[in-house]
Amino acid sequence: MTSLKQHPTYTNMTTSITLTEAAASRIRDILAREPGKRALRIAVNGGGCSGFQYDFQLAEAAMEGDLVIERSGVQALVDSVSQEFLNGAEVDFVDDLMGQSFRIRNPNATSSCGCGTSFSI
Repeated sequence: MTSLKQHPTYTNMTTSITLTEAAASRIRDILAREPGKRALRIAVNGGGCSGFQYDFQLAEAAMEGDLVIERSGVQALVDSVSQEFLNGAEVDFVDDLMGQSFRIRNPNATSSCGCGTSFSI
């Protein structure tokens, strides 16, 4: 398998987004069941109850301008527009009474909804 990080335009030294070990482990589990998929794409879209919402999709390859986040051999991708909304964020995976989900601790969010998938700036 070719690493997505080999292409020089896939890095952005001014944006810092991290994956927890729990998130990396869950991404690994998901990708193992999805042939041809190599990374989790994380995006910020308009909408949701608070103005913006997080979107998670599986990706086959990085695109021009993507930030590639790597931990424990797995990769997450963030498009160039979403990077400014997620700068300084930590992507985690939680399994609690509310269910299983990726959760983003985003220092740029001024408020978020109860489920954690929608936020405002």
